[in-house]
Amino acid sequence: MRFDAVIWDLDGTLLDTLEDLAASVNAAMAAFGYPARSLDEVRQMVGNGVSNLVLRALPEGRKEDHAAALAVFRAHYAEHYADATRPYPGIIEAVDALCARGVAMAVVSNKLDAVTKALCRLHFGGRIGVVIGDRPGLPRKPAPDSVRLALAQLRADPARAVYVGDSEVDIATARNAGLPCISVGWGFRPARVLLDAGAGEILPDAGTLMERLLN
Repeated sequence: MRFDAVIWDLDGTLLDTLEDLAASVNAAMAAFGYPARSLDEVRQMVGNGVSNLVLRALPEGRKEDHAAALAVFRAHYAEHYADATRPYPGIIEAVDALCARGVAMAVVSNKLDAVTKALCRLHFGGRIGVVIGDRPGLPRKPAPDSVRLALAQLRADPARAVYVGDSEVDIATARNAGLPCISVGWGFRPARVLLDAGAGEILPDAGTLMERLLN
């Protein structure tokens, strides 16, 4: 099936944000004298918003530092969110091809709304018409609210739309929104996690994904 609208996840799907997220996590850990987290540890913690990311990064029994550590993370990430973040190989070409075919696109992320918008402007310009991040009053994924808002703003038919993401949160989000989900194999979760979460298909690279979306 050819889709008329694509709802993208951001972290681990369009952009490799892991190094910058880990740097900000470790700035927060260092502020309290806690051990640094490895890239692999941070990879497993990402997916449910930065508040949960920082909470998971804190040592067991130190949850009372959550609010202050989150403030350090936010301040650091606001200055360093684009230091090492880059689109995954082939993503720009895939987005360009979808634009050329008139496919409507949105990004829906649990990342802070302002940073989500800034990263999309930086890397995709005006190619992606709707960008929605974590903001007050809008339930985070896997709640379907942000996906439904994106579809409404795109004026897209949900029956002709697909959700693309890299995590179990994305699979649940698509299910809750009543959309098919395509999982990508290059993101933050291994295939076994995606399969356990009910992934119907896992694509290995952006070229394969582009073909799947356009044909």
